[in-house]
Amino acid sequence: MAPNLSSDVHPASNDDTAAQSPTKPNHGDGKPTVDAVDVEAGGQQQQVDYMARAQWLRAAVLGSNDGLVSVASLMIGVGAVNEGARAMLVSGLAGLVAGACSMAIGEFVSVYAQYDIQVAHAERTGRGRDGDGDDGSNESLPSPAKAAAASALAFAAGAALPLLAGGFVRPWAARVAAVCAATSLGLAGFGAAGAYLGGAKSVFRSGARVFVGGWLAMAVTFGVLKLFSLAFKTNVSSA
Repeated sequence: MAPNLSSDVHPASNDDTAAQSPTKPNHGDGKPTVDAVDVEAGGQQQQVDYMARAQWLRAAVLGSNDGLVSVASLMIGVGAVNEGARAMLVSGLAGLVAGACSMAIGEFVSVYAQYDIQVAHAERTGRGRDGDGDDGSNESLPSPAKAAAASALAFAAGAALPLLAGGFVRPWAARVAAVCAATSLGLAGFGAAGAYLGGAKSVFRSGARVFVGGWLAMAVTFGVLKLFSLAFKTNVSSA
């Protein structure tokens, strides 16, 4: 009886396992399926978000970084040939205004060019004016005017950091140190923000690349202008 009982028990347990097994696989399959759908949907959503972010991320975070590095390098370069506070302030302000206008125009033209190319491609493939195809074309690119405004504001915001930090400091050494310190903080912040919003695997590594690149730009600008002033005796005394 024991063998029969054990044989009866085993089939029963197998049946129970089999009975539960479909439930588990179904639940298990269902759960992974749900998770897979969620993950897949989430992945698609993130992919769509990152594709959308790629447009304004370049105009916002990267625009801020461009303004920061450009104006800081400009002020440091002018400081290499002129120790006057007014010269650095005026050069930084000129760089802010000129750079913001340049970024706005460049972004406007760039987005419009991408939009025209995409619409032309959609029309050639027969999806140009079919409602859904046209909507997809419109959704994948932002408004050129909005992109231009975002780019200009972002550049100005980034450029304002070194300008306000060192533009009104009288001693030359303290002024250059203030510009470098504000630029370093801005580079670290913008680099980390861009890496996070862009979905980078390592925020620290991406931020470090931005930090090193910004310092390299300032060092090269300062070195070139300093050598130029020494070679051609263009060092201008402060007024």
